[in-house]
Amino acid sequence: MESENTGLLAGPDGVKRCFWHGNLPDYLHYHDHEWGRPATDDRRLFEKICLEGFQSGLSWLTILRKRENFRAGFANFEFDKVAAFTDKDVERLLGDAGIIRHRGKIVSTINNAKRAREMVDEFGSLAAWFWKFEPGPDERPAIVDLAHLRANPTTAVSVRISKELKKRGWSFVGPTTVYAFMQAMGLVNDHLEGCVCRAQVEKERKAFKRPK
Repeated sequence: MESENTGLLAGPDGVKRCFWHGNLPDYLHYHDHEWGRPATDDRRLFEKICLEGFQSGLSWLTILRKRENFRAGFANFEFDKVAAFTDKDVERLLGDAGIIRHRGKIVSTINNAKRAREMVDEFGSLAAWFWKFEPGPDERPAIVDLAHLRANPTTAVSVRISKELKKRGWSFVGPTTVYAFMQAMGLVNDHLEGCVCRAQVEKERKAFKRPK
């Protein structure tokens, strides 16, 4: 059972983890092997921030279970390819029942692919740009517990990134969306205290070579 105080949930193996995976096999795998692990691959970073935009107003589980469909529809989120999408592709995607058929979010993804290309030209990679915003110790809580996460769906850093992205022409990148992206891509470690993955992710982050 989930502890209302700790936000931890024992898995099928009896080990405590963040509660939100709900012991659903695909969500549990995502929690254990993806969420919070530091990432520098530009394709993954682009995919994640776009899918977080699609997730707005929905559950992440809904998006996760459609992720392969999104990848098929959006050229595996290779942003050089997505940037070349036309109105014909927009109509194709609006007819794809395997994804979230939201015209604004589809058009936004194509726009953001073009903006991603510009950032790669300027900074060398998306990773180099995003990781320069990694919060320092003074910007992080002493303890990551359920109360902290519930009280902080955004942070000063996610607000700053959101503003910078919008200045560069990105869309569907509000502070809440950006913070979810930061959590997932390992710019912060928000596995709860007591979660088996928290120490694992901390170890990965210490060994992680930040892009420049």
